[in-house]
Amino acid sequence: MTPRLGIVFRPQFAPERLPDVARVADSSGIDELWLWEDCFDHGGVATAAAALASTERLAVGVGVLPAPLRNVALTAMEITTLARMFPDRVHIGVGHGVLDWMGQVGARVASPMNLLREYTEALQSLLAGERVTTDGRYVKLSDVALGWPSDPKPPVHVGAIKPRTLALAGGLADGLIVTGGTTPDDVADARSAFDAAWGQRPGRGRVTAYLMAITGPDAERRYENEIARWGLREERGDLEFGAHGDAAAIAAAVRRWADAGTDTVVLQPGDDDDPVTYARFAGEQVRPLLD
Repeated sequence: MTPRLGIVFRPQFAPERLPDVARVADSSGIDELWLWEDCFDHGGVATAAAALASTERLAVGVGVLPAPLRNVALTAMEITTLARMFPDRVHIGVGHGVLDWMGQVGARVASPMNLLREYTEALQSLLAGERVTTDGRYVKLSDVALGWPSDPKPPVHVGAIKPRTLALAGGLADGLIVTGGTTPDDVADARSAFDAAWGQRPGRGRVTAYLMAITGPDAERRYENEIARWGLREERGDLEFGAHGDAAAIAAAVRRWADAGTDTVVLQPGDDDDPVTYARFAGEQVRPLLD
């Protein structure tokens, strides 16, 4: 099966460039545009709304909103508002957030797993149009229901790579988001754990994975610089963390990640890439090679 192809608009790019990137992605055949809510750069909901409003068919995802930063009722309000205005085009992920960043803003909690479990359960119920009362360790709601729920319910994705969070994602979420810098074997293991936790729930959960993909002049050196920036060689050695080269090389890597169990492969450019040029390359050169 042909995977869906996405790109990331990284928070290292100026936010005013996003509408142009979204329009090129929309017109060139890319399936999805993904955004990161990294502290202290772009806001995930604001950028998602801007990208959706600038395009006609492109799906837009945020991977991920850090749960400690946002009250779950507010997150549900934001997601359902986007989903009603842009039906079937919204994919929002939630996750632990970078713990050091959460500490900087006074939002770090003693048990991130408990928070994410309570948060995901409440978020799913709110988005389903239920009236929710819960008195958890971190999530506390009293007779809360959305005034404008969306039908169908928008999907909730969870960012995960470690076993306990993968199990949480499979048991509670609609989809799994796997971070960049993970190998095909990592993705296959994550898919297996996610599916096992999914159990007897109907359907099959969706896996979205980021793929570091560097193209253009001096692509191999720039790719290694990107790997070094993430500290991957020091931690794990000489593994396949991404891809570099022309469209054929990138498309071949997309297929490897898809064969490992990824439904949507999201190409991740380097810090020094021009995002408009990258979007055009992905849509006009890589996407046709996947059909």
